[in-house]
Amino acid sequence: MLAEAGAPTATGWRRRAGFAGAAIGVVAAGAAAGVALERLTVGRGVRRKARLALDASAPYGALRGSPGTATADDGTALHYETEELEGPGGPTVVFSHGYCLSQDSWHFQRAALRGRVRAVYWDQRSHGRSGRGTGPVSIDRLGRDLRAVIDAAAPEGPLVLVGHSMGGMTVMALADQYPELVRDRVVGVAFLGTSSGRLAELTYGLPAAPAQAVRRVLPGVLRALGARAELVERGRRATADLFAGLVKRYSFGSGDVDPVIARFAERMIEATPIDVVAEFYPAFAEHDKADALAALADAEIPVLVLAGEKDLVTPLSHTEAIAALLPDAELAVVPDGGHLVMLEHPGTVTARLVELLVRAGALAPDDAGTGGRSG
Repeated sequence: MLAEAGAPTATGWRRRAGFAGAAIGVVAAGAAAGVALERLTVGRGVRRKARLALDASAPYGALRGSPGTATADDGTALHYETEELEGPGGPTVVFSHGYCLSQDSWHFQRAALRGRVRAVYWDQRSHGRSGRGTGPVSIDRLGRDLRAVIDAAAPEGPLVLVGHSMGGMTVMALADQYPELVRDRVVGVAFLGTSSGRLAELTYGLPAAPAQAVRRVLPGVLRALGARAELVERGRRATADLFAGLVKRYSFGSGDVDPVIARFAERMIEATPIDVVAEFYPAFAEHDKADALAALADAEIPVLVLAGEKDLVTPLSHTEAIAALLPDAELAVVPDGGHLVMLEHPGTVTARLVELLVRAGALAPDDAGTGGRSG
């Protein structure tokens, strides 16, 4: 029987799968050696038992607030949780998480700030407890989603906006589309491990030629994998060791990261369906919000721009570019920090956020103790 017009044949799918293997193999090169060594020394059953033990013992991601639902302009349900104060408080601090994560990625900051500030944590569309979106994804759409969450959870009063990675881009998109909100209500902003654009030039820590090859084939690879999500999800379980190695390489900058934290990050990332990964990826190549930062520069509010020194996903040069566009911002570089710097070095990150909150009037100077895990 003839294949349906436009549908890939079995041979075509095998060819795409071959490209997928090549691309993923190149990206995974740094992780694969460690995985291979582990396989030589540790049995598969032992590794699986270790992962189950970590899952059972980890308290991370268990913090919950008062739940609410905001409705995006396309009807998507956006889940948020509010940490309230007992008495009258200052600004509301809104935390926006990154790609393939959830609001739980703020675990340490949430624990340290609980009862000290009014805070809102939300799940981006198609992530965490939020609904699946409809239609193409863009960073501008995420900015409108953030506006919907603010309108639902913090419709009045001053705001401090905190964004990590894609969450930082979301804050930029909000500022671009709603400059009056920034002017009238935003009293502080923190950008963690994020970028204002030029993400199509990323090397992922690879030499120039392999990085160029990955950039060329990765969008097609993700589309092909996203079209066969169920098959790929089964394959994820079969390649759990390689996946764990990839997460560690691209999430953390230090070699001695707590294995429970590494497993916590792995669980968040693997909870993101592959078709969501594929759906969001093209939006990053189109992201360009350098001009939007002018609204923040004009607002003359305290801004923190922070990154891990060894971030391979949004490299330090991208953070430095943001700081250059915001000359009055505080630039903080965390030694041995990777992309998930708020999990890897929570004490350092929380301390910097607390300093920002004091400058923004969300915390009193005498309440500047971090209260978080050291590191």
